[in-house]
Amino acid sequence: MPGDKVDSLPPQPQLARRIERHSLARRVGLFLLRSRETSIAIAAIVLIIYFWSTAPAFLSVGNVANLAEYTAATAIIAAGEVMVIICAEVDLSAGMVYALAPFVMFFAHQAGVPFVPAILLALIVAAIVGLINGFITVVLQIPSFITTLGTLFMINGFTLTISNGYPVQPKGTPLVTNLFGGTPISQISWAIGITLALQFVLSKTRWGLYTIATGGNLIGAAEVGIKVGLIKVGNFILCSALAGLAGILDAFRISSIDPLAGGTDIMFMAIASSVIGGTLLTGGSGTIIGAFLGAAVLGILKNGFTLSGVSAFTFDMILGAAILITMVINVRLSQLRAAGKGE
Repeated sequence: MPGDKVDSLPPQPQLARRIERHSLARRVGLFLLRSRETSIAIAAIVLIIYFWSTAPAFLSVGNVANLAEYTAATAIIAAGEVMVIICAEVDLSAGMVYALAPFVMFFAHQAGVPFVPAILLALIVAAIVGLINGFITVVLQIPSFITTLGTLFMINGFTLTISNGYPVQPKGTPLVTNLFGGTPISQISWAIGITLALQFVLSKTRWGLYTIATGGNLIGAAEVGIKVGLIKVGNFILCSALAGLAGILDAFRISSIDPLAGGTDIMFMAIASSVIGGTLLTGGSGTIIGAFLGAAVLGILKNGFTLSGVSAFTFDMILGAAILITMVINVRLSQLRAAGKGE
């Protein structure tokens, strides 16, 4: 009977609530799909809760300070790596620039240059390394992997030569030391400031738009008038300068400059942070905030496992698995985003 059909339908208020819940779930799902940073942020929160429950000292003031210091340098280098990787390139020499820049600063200060100009000089030298990387990659058309692998060894040898393989101690004024990474607060402040500034550049400026276009479709970007070579060279310079800054900040934090500091370890951690944070190695897509969160997750994992007594070898296994899994997820999410835009 017609009346029976009407009676079998759910009441209007109940139906409206179901529709509202479905709409809310759909909006949340779309947000999670579109936001590259959400999944890594959730992972960071889950890891914090887990390690806090297994090792109460994890959230102690001293340990949080150690975690912030570890994350800061990696996040700063990762920010520069993201800009290069989005261009579908990579910079393997960043870790060696991290070690070189503090020595340039130290020897300039030893020659009578005040610390702040000495720091600027060191950053200029770091930027010149980026310029060389960009020139060889763009003008001479050598793959960036080969280019930066070569400069990696050259810079490492140069740093060992000028230092004779011995560490030195920078003796800055308290103001300079505290401003340039002498405290956990200043370290993490530099990292957060650089992250937010570069995220704004990437998402809200023409340079960021051109960077994404260059990595996403090099030929198409060039055909519409984008100077793709300039974009790539500029991002190589930015990456090297940030690597140099990270090295200087750590030099003041540790109160020592070691020619063997950083190197390939911090470079690969920065690249891993970028990938875990949602940047595609194939180029055309990435997020600076995601890279910062990726660096934080790696720091949480390493610090948490250390407090739990887990072997460093196990950490490397988990790191490798995390890179593979997140890369697969990022590629799949990119496909879903592309499909959603096409509908």
